[in-house]
Amino acid sequence: MAQTHLIRLHSTLTRKKDIFRPIRKGQVGLYTCGPTVYNYVHIGNLRTYIFEDVLRRTLEYFGYEVKHVMNITDVGHLTSDADEGEDKLEKGAQREGKSVWDITKFYTRAFINDLESLNIEKAHKLIQATSEIKEQIKLIRLLFANGYAYETKQAIYFDVNKFKGYTKLSRQKLSQKLVGVRKEVVVDPEKRHPADFVLWFKLVGRFKNHTMRWPSPWGAGFPGWHIECSAISSKYLGQPFDIHAGGIDHINVHHTNEIAQSEGAHGKPLARVWMHGEFLLVNDSKMAKSDEGFLTLELLNNKGFNPIAYRYLVLTAHYRSKLVFTWESLGAANNSLGRLYGFVKTLKEGNKARKGINLAKYRRSFQGAIFDDLNIPKALALVWDIIHAYNKDPEKYSADELLKLFYGFDGVLGLRLKEVKAERVPPTIKKLLKERETYRKNKQWAESDKVRTEINRLDWTIEDTPEGPKLRRS
Repeated sequence: MAQTHLIRLHSTLTRKKDIFRPIRKGQVGLYTCGPTVYNYVHIGNLRTYIFEDVLRRTLEYFGYEVKHVMNITDVGHLTSDADEGEDKLEKGAQREGKSVWDITKFYTRAFINDLESLNIEKAHKLIQATSEIKEQIKLIRLLFANGYAYETKQAIYFDVNKFKGYTKLSRQKLSQKLVGVRKEVVVDPEKRHPADFVLWFKLVGRFKNHTMRWPSPWGAGFPGWHIECSAISSKYLGQPFDIHAGGIDHINVHHTNEIAQSEGAHGKPLARVWMHGEFLLVNDSKMAKSDEGFLTLELLNNKGFNPIAYRYLVLTAHYRSKLVFTWESLGAANNSLGRLYGFVKTLKEGNKARKGINLAKYRRSFQGAIFDDLNIPKALALVWDIIHAYNKDPEKYSADELLKLFYGFDGVLGLRLKEVKAERVPPTIKKLLKERETYRKNKQWAESDKVRTEINRLDWTIEDTPEGPKLRRS
């Protein structure tokens, strides 16, 4: 596709919006952090996955061949990012009285179902952490060889003091990396610095009965949370690759640790561009799985909302801006989506043979928005500008050309416009409409109004347009 714009993306690493140029011409390596599958993902998590989906779709719209890799965390993620607490998978298994393997299988499937419901393109490689244990051990060996890892009786750690520029992504001082570490709790007295993070847990102390375990050079155990992403991304994308994306909550710990262990092992950058989506706020606070009342897509669906309405709501805010969720805002998004679907139905029922005005300016404006650091709210506003312009003067437009334009836009927006079907009007309604038109022609207004009332009673609505009366489901 010929483009009139270059893509500009904001990188957390540089704090700047720069022209994106891939490492390999025409190809993009994209890594996104997947869920820890001990429970359903909540709608805050899903906002991040929608942002990443729009990023991938935008790159594909530009013409790049994208290789998208995502991990599934099915071991090693503790209830505290500071290497404290229980393994979340084991906690989930205890909660539901199931095995950890059953828990990971069930919630991985639930996650994939949510992606499908939201029209999020599945990663080309969706890799479980437990399937790449050997790759993670190999990476830890490299860290020992390069002087970044050390061993205690309880675990293998990454020595953050040895890695220059450890906080370059978060831009925190190392002294500030004590957030979340409770000073009264001494997890491992042999740990050199509070920010040192676990690469491999040994089966001792609190983890002596851990269900998930594998042999290693340091004894049987299981990997820490962060090592899986470094091992998986380098195996399937190489190092460096183009873009690493995730939620803003990963900047200070998870992504900081990924950079340290990947660069410590291989001596070169992990990713060239780092992108992060902002929080979804509910009641002025971010949502977390640790909260008992977190909102899921299933809950939204049970309340009668189309999952794509939630996607639409997410698209109304820039990915780097906080988004406040309310039931009222979701309702408004649902109504807007319904009106958009209604307009697409109008185009499908319109005159496809007529030649209309040139739509190239709209296409250029859309590209200008999405290629400017994914300015999807501006792209959505353009969609409504086109709809308003059409409604003012439908004769200027070809319904067929407008449909093609909107379908092209939807390659990025992902609102499933192609699945909108033109209404099949029952013969009874068609007959009533014909009667009404006869009454109107003869200026028999009272009889005409009675027919309209009867049509409304049968759950159809008449819209009188310059092209004649249009019927829609009420």
